[in-house]
Amino acid sequence: MLPDNYQFVLQSPIVPVMVINRLADAVPMAQALVAGGITTLEITLRTDCALEAIEAIAASVPEAIVGAGTVCSGQQFRDVLSAGARFVVSPGCSNELISVSQATDTPMLPGAVTASEVMAVRAAGFPVIKFFPAGTSGGAPAIKALGGPFYDLHFIPTGGVSPANLGDYLGLNNDIAVGGSWMIPAEACAQNDWARVEQLAREAIELANSVNAA
Repeated sequence: MLPDNYQFVLQSPIVPVMVINRLADAVPMAQALVAGGITTLEITLRTDCALEAIEAIAASVPEAIVGAGTVCSGQQFRDVLSAGARFVVSPGCSNELISVSQATDTPMLPGAVTASEVMAVRAAGFPVIKFFPAGTSGGAPAIKALGGPFYDLHFIPTGGVSPANLGDYLGLNNDIAVGGSWMIPAEACAQNDWARVEQLAREAIELANSVNAA
């Protein structure tokens, strides 16, 4: 059973990893994803307008559960909270991030792929782990193996996840969702083709639901 502040991860089996290069794209991209059935959004801190994008989406797309990704420092953690993020995702973990998460009572999905890393984040009290980079860290077989000693944890693999291997991940008992970006291709965003993003999001959710129903 997940704590109340982690229930948001159950809202969508897919968490899009959003790299927003133009602030003007933020709201229409989020609206397209939500219209397609994906409501838990991770806006990464990989571009200059990322904080403004988080703020715009949080203010304009009420159906979305807005989170921030690529958070690597305590200051970034505090900045994304000020912008309106409701959860934080990090490619790794540090004592600084743990301290801010605990002090602000903000759910964080820390990155971990080895048994030692998983033990450290579990000891810090985190029930959901970002398994990143999934594709080069053993993929679904590695997550399945970690489910033995860490039966009480949930994983969200990111990095190399696609429609081709979605079933391998979501078919695992300890895999609660996946992260990916295939439903927001760069060329569609560059052309403002939000109808395509919506359709790809809908197809991704349909595929994920078919796996979960199997």
